Amino acid sequence: MPGSLESRRVVVIGGSAGIGLAVARLAAAAGAHVCIGSSDSGRVARAVSALGGKASGRAIDVRDEASVAAFFAAAGPVDHLVYTAGDWGSFRAPRPVAELDLEAAGAVFAVRFWGALATIKHAAPHLAEDGSITLTDGVVAHRPRKAAPLSTAMAGAVEHLTRALAVDLAPLRVNAVCPGLVLTGVWDDIPEAERDERLRRMTGHQPLPRAAMPDEVARAYLYLMTGTYTTGQVLVVDGGRTLV
Repeated sequence: MPGSLESRRVVVIGGSAGIGLAVARLAAAAGAHVCIGSSDSGRVARAVSALGGKASGRAIDVRDEASVAAFFAAAGPVDHLVYTAGDWGSFRAPRPVAELDLEAAGAVFAVRFWGALATIKHAAPHLAEDGSITLTDGVVAHRPRKAAPLSTAMAGAVEHLTRALAVDLAPLRVNAVCPGLVLTGVWDDIPEAERDERLRRMTGHQPLPRAAMPDEVARAYLYLMTGTYTTGQVLVVDGGRTLV
């Protein structure tokens, strides 16, 4: 049935944790068979076990095109591709342009942009014509921060790639989700009091003054998979952060 995930095949790259795992969980609950890919085979195995009988998965290194090609050669037909993989590496901390190591700067694009493009290249021959691709960027594309020009450019590049691919790959639908602050595992290593204070400082001005849970953002991906007349769009899920 159009717009349904029942018995459809959904591949989630970056699906072993955070937003990706939440997407995989909701898709499986909607009746899809979910295949997750992640760089850590141990996390893949744990995620597949947690998702139950309608899930499978294997390791993939999106920085290695041969690994990407092998993953999709084994995956078989795919109805929907979701890409949530991300790695900021050493560029998570603010870094003004005058201090950029330009040789190392490409690492910011390695997973989130070039990895996404390699994934799409090798997934496309396996994707159903009435299927979809959903990418991921972040609100830094719309709200640049001091000393973060590179991450702003990377996130913006994903949005432009989304629009270009929606034309290039039509009638396959291509969209993106632009999350705001989300309580994923990257926050777990920060002491609780420091974490809570930082979150209050970062979200207190928002119309919805809190961070999102992964499941709240994951619902946007479910809509973009099932929204059969939506393509070339960026769905912002940010608690109103970009409004103020």
